[in-house]
Amino acid sequence: MAYSTNAYTGFSLNEALDRIKNLGFRGVEIMGDRPHLYPPDFSREEVMGLARTIDRLGLKVTNINSFTLFAVGDTYLPSWIEEEESMRRIRVEHTLSCLRLAKDLNCGNISVPPGGPLRGMSRTRAMRLFHEGLEKVIPLAEELGIKILVEPEPGLLLERTREFKEFISSVSSAAVGLNFDVGHFFCVGEDPVSAMGELFQWMGHVHLEDIGPDRRHFHMIPGEGSLNLRRFILEAARMGYKGDMSLELYTYSHMPDEAGKKGLSFLIPILEEAGWSQG
Repeated sequence: MAYSTNAYTGFSLNEALDRIKNLGFRGVEIMGDRPHLYPPDFSREEVMGLARTIDRLGLKVTNINSFTLFAVGDTYLPSWIEEEESMRRIRVEHTLSCLRLAKDLNCGNISVPPGGPLRGMSRTRAMRLFHEGLEKVIPLAEELGIKILVEPEPGLLLERTREFKEFISSVSSAAVGLNFDVGHFFCVGEDPVSAMGELFQWMGHVHLEDIGPDRRHFHMIPGEGSLNLRRFILEAARMGYKGDMSLELYTYSHMPDEAGKKGLSFLIPILEEAGWSQG
């Protein structure tokens, strides 16, 4: 079980790693953005030093989260589907850099946003731009052996199971897969277990969090919302899921240690019931 550093935006990356290790997590998902691992901020030597630190702590990097771009924009922008080509190029270059970081940190995948907010653009044009952008990064992903995991999210181009399946059916490369965020599917009115059943073959990494009964997109500590995470985890185990799971609680940057500790305590018995350790 991993914990995402995006809960630790009030701390440096090294501080976040130490705290995540001390909480008992054996994996870490690293935010590929400021204030953590924004690629232009790190020299090759610094990345290699980070790799040694992670190795010393005994942590596994489960994912480079390349979703946000706070360093130059915000949570969603620049996106894959900007009207301006120069803005789309920023997203492409960021993704290429994160693929290289993943290789250096012995991480098998990065997660990316599912297009972006439409902002009045037609779905047809948006899908064309998204595919055009991915075609610019897929060759490097294939060369490095790193997966690009698209993460459906409420309010963006790809939100639902049906939309992801339509998208992936027109992707020829096995380097593109799915980062399955359990709460996101719940937020858009789907049953995450049913969604997993349809999308299982593409799942390369999982985000865990809870969501309130109103299905508002606000990540909560596992056990404090309305999601049946036990049912999801047990079904993932039954289906033979072999990838990693990361607790994503960026909404608790004011209390990341407490949130992580509560979340892990809730999840460990379920993981053990599923036949998995918290590793």
